[in-house]
Amino acid sequence: MPQETKQRPSDAEEGETAPGVAHENLEGWVPALASEQELVAALEKAFDYRGDVTITRKDGSRVEGYVFDRRVDGKALAQCRVRVFPKDGGAKASVCYADIARLEFTGRDTAAGKSWETWVRKYTEKKKAGETDIRLDPERLD
Repeated sequence: MPQETKQRPSDAEEGETAPGVAHENLEGWVPALASEQELVAALEKAFDYRGDVTITRKDGSRVEGYVFDRRVDGKALAQCRVRVFPKDGGAKASVCYADIARLEFTGRDTAAGKSWETWVRKYTEKKKAGETDIRLDPERLD
């Protein structure tokens, strides 16, 4: 005789009620880079950040932009690089970890104040109100 199975909600339905991810508010943060571990940890946060950062090299030159990639090819800082789309629209910049003197989270976090829960709540409200052509547009970022 076949066993009865309980009906489970679909993954999509579970996703509608799943909590979002809490992001740190890093906007304006200037991390201490006293050790190699602190530098690596700060650059990992810069990679996950949704705004621009400013990197000051040890020679005093600076690059401000969005961190889109990092290459950790070995344990030595000289083998690791972070890649940036410059804010001014110039060519992609590649900065060696060993050359970084200062890191600043200078740009506006484009996702600050917005959350998955808010989006789902608005969607659910519209669905409950009987709307069928539900469209939730993102807020303007200016």
